[in-house]
Amino acid sequence: MADSKLIVTPAPHIRGNIDTPSLMRDVVIALLPACLAGVYFFGGKALISLVAGVAGCVGAEFVFERMSKKPVTIGDWSAVVTGLLIAMVLPPHVPAWIVVLSGVFAIGIVKLLFGGLGYNVFNPALAGRAFATAAWSALAATGYIWPASAQGAAWARGIDAVTSATPLTLLKMGEIGGTSMSRFYMPLFLGNVAGSLGETSALALLIGAVYLLWRTHISLRIPMSYIITVAVVTALYGQDPLFHVLSGGLILGAFFMATDYVTSPINAKGQVIFGIGCGVLTALIRLFGGYPEGVAYSILIMNAAVPMIDRFARPKRFGEVKARA
Repeated sequence: MADSKLIVTPAPHIRGNIDTPSLMRDVVIALLPACLAGVYFFGGKALISLVAGVAGCVGAEFVFERMSKKPVTIGDWSAVVTGLLIAMVLPPHVPAWIVVLSGVFAIGIVKLLFGGLGYNVFNPALAGRAFATAAWSALAATGYIWPASAQGAAWARGIDAVTSATPLTLLKMGEIGGTSMSRFYMPLFLGNVAGSLGETSALALLIGAVYLLWRTHISLRIPMSYIITVAVVTALYGQDPLFHVLSGGLILGAFFMATDYVTSPINAKGQVIFGIGCGVLTALIRLFGGYPEGVAYSILIMNAAVPMIDRFARPKRFGEVKARA
């Protein structure tokens, strides 16, 4: 029999119509409403931060890949997504050089050092946020401002509208609580409060989330298990669950960070476990931790647990018999 010259490539052999560039472009489109809301509420410095984040990430990816003599992958748009997310999770008035260096860290250390897109253990944008907080905690904490449109609002009177304190910080300091938390519902939903650049407007974030769901890029398993868990835990502690859902980076983290394909579990059961774990950690940090917000650290901790979750939640193969001890 003649030797076969058929060449078979490695799996997968059946591919979908969605490639990485088109997926990342859709994520950019989904992030645009929150980015525009951030620029509207916080002004030109917010736009500078967004540009700095993208420039830092794209530039770092180009330079590091050229230095290592690897193919340049900036055309897949993943660095653009990371740059936007880094700017969105930082205060709107943080110095631009911090945003750039956070992007360099996220791409050079967290992403490329582990092998590039698809091999990173941690979410690069959140790791960049954690790096900025650890390296320049004073500067990163003083970039919060209240939007100018909120400074004369009736609900803001009595809490010093020009303060840098976010609603979660005010809660941690005991400045608000009980029924007073309900007056924040509408400002938190629209984005007319102090906070990170891209996390204040729940409405804008939900518009982007609906787009990703419509494009079938994400499912509701991780976001809903995450958000519901935060609501349940905070309610059991006697606090306002809706305030906690709308505050801080929960909606941004649940829909745009925790659902990252690379750093989240691969099957449905594991994704629910992952979301619940993120929710429990976020609620515990908010309620008992030294920081008013815990979304970034919660997702990063659960990123590290993904291999264990995947092993635990691995579906049983047909006909598989569990080995006896």
